[in-house]
Amino acid sequence: MTDRPYYHFTPPQNFMNDPNGLVFFDGEYHLFYQHNPFGEVWGHMSWGHAVSRDLLHWEHLPVALHEENGVMIFSGSAVVDWQNSSGFGTQGNPPLVAIYTGHSETEQNQNITYSTDRGRTWTPYAGNPVISIGARDFRDPKVFWHEPTKRWIMVTVLSDLHRVRFDGSTDLKHWSHLSDFGPAGATDGQWECPDLFALPVEGETGLTRWVLKVDVLRGTGAQYFVGDFDGTQFTNDAAADEIRRVDYGNDFYAAQSWSDEPKGRRIWIAWMNNWPYANDIPTSPWRGLFSIPRQLRLRRFPGGLRLVQQPIEELQQFTKSIYYAENIDITGANVRLAALKMDMAQEVKVQFTWGTATEFGLKLCTGDAEETIVGYDVRLQELFVDRQRAGDSAFSDQFAGVHRAPLVSEGGKISLHIFLDSCSIEVFADGGSAVISDLIFPQSQNLSLEFYVHGGDVRVDSLDIWRLVDKS
Repeated sequence: MTDRPYYHFTPPQNFMNDPNGLVFFDGEYHLFYQHNPFGEVWGHMSWGHAVSRDLLHWEHLPVALHEENGVMIFSGSAVVDWQNSSGFGTQGNPPLVAIYTGHSETEQNQNITYSTDRGRTWTPYAGNPVISIGARDFRDPKVFWHEPTKRWIMVTVLSDLHRVRFDGSTDLKHWSHLSDFGPAGATDGQWECPDLFALPVEGETGLTRWVLKVDVLRGTGAQYFVGDFDGTQFTNDAAADEIRRVDYGNDFYAAQSWSDEPKGRRIWIAWMNNWPYANDIPTSPWRGLFSIPRQLRLRRFPGGLRLVQQPIEELQQFTKSIYYAENIDITGANVRLAALKMDMAQEVKVQFTWGTATEFGLKLCTGDAEETIVGYDVRLQELFVDRQRAGDSAFSDQFAGVHRAPLVSEGGKISLHIFLDSCSIEVFADGGSAVISDLIFPQSQNLSLEFYVHGGDVRVDSLDIWRLVDKS
C-alpha cells in the first residue's frame, strides 16, 4: 500500500471525496468533507471535519454531520452569519451555518444546520428542507453574502439539465428563485459542485469580474466561466460553447473556496481522485486526498481573462533547499542530480530555454520499468504529464494515460513549479496559467529526478529543489 501523503490532507481513515463547508472563523480554517465513517469505499455520506490555523497543519475533529434516517449528507458550504440574520446566534456570538444537500432515493433538497460553539456541535434547522423542488438531481449549495443586494445567494446545480440555479434569502431560511444559467461550456456529464466569487483582474485597477466554476461528472472535469453577477443572474463573457478547464489532469475535482479568508485571498482546494477508480486506489486505512491549497487570480492573456492558480505562500514554511543551479546544460544537470538524495516530498522549480528541441522535460520517480514524465511538446505547444508507467495502475484500466494542457511559450522559455508527494504530482506552468494534477503510485525506492530532451538542445536557466519538511 502507498504511504500516507506527507503534506496533502487525508482523513484519519476511510473514504473521503468532495471538500465542503470551507470557512474561516475565530482564527480557524474549517475543512469539512464528504466522508464514509464506516468504510474505505463510497457510502453513508456524512461530513468529516478538521480545523487549521495555517492551511497546512490540521486537527481532526469528530464527524460533524451524520447520515440519518436514510438521508445522506451530500456536498455543500458554510458561512459565518455575522449579523445573525438567521436568529440562530446572537450579535455577540454569530452562528456558523452549514448548507448541504440532503440525498434520499427519491429526492435531493437543500438544508441548513447551525453551530454556536465554533463548529464543534451542530443543530439542524427545524424547518428543513429550506428548498425542495421535487428533483432527484438538485444539489451542492454554495452560499455567500452579496453586499450590493444585502442578501444571501445560494448557487446550486440542476445536474442532469446542465444548469446552475441562483436563489436569494435575507435570513438563510426562506429562499426565492432568482435565475438559472446554462447549458454552456462542457456538457459531457452531469454538472456538480458550483462555486461563484469575484476576483480583481491583475494589473487593471478597479476591474473585477466574477468566476463561476462547475464540475462535469465523468466528463471534462472542472470548468469555469468568467463574467458578471449582478445579484440576480450570471452573464458569461465568452461564447456559450467555449470550454475553459480549471485543471488538465485527471485528479482535480469538486474544488471549493474558503469564505471569510482573513487576508482577503481567494483560496480553494479540491479532491484529488476520479470516480472511475476512486474506490480502488491502493491506499489504506485512508482513501482520498486533497490538493494543496491554491490562491486564485484573474490574468489577461491574448485570448481574454483566464484563471491562474498558484500554491499558497504558507507552503514555504515547509521547505528546505537541497539544490540550486543556474545556466546548465541537460548533461551537466543530470550528473549533479544523480548525486542527490531525493524523497517523495519535493518541490521543484525549473525554467527552460530551448533551441532546436522538439520535446523536453523531467522524469521523476524513475525505477525498474517505471517513471512519471513532466514534459513540453514544442510542436504542439502542450504541457503534459505521462503516468503510463507511473507505478501501480493494476487497480483500474482507466488510470494509465497522458494528460495534456495547452501552453504557448513566451520567448522560447517555459517555467515549471512541481509538487511531488507520496502518491500525487501537481504541475504549475508559467505562473499557474496551466495546471495538471494527477495521482501516481510509484513502487520503486529510486526517487531520482533527471532531465531529458528529444530532437535538439535545451538549456536549464535555473533549477531549485526543496525537500518539504515540517518545521512545527
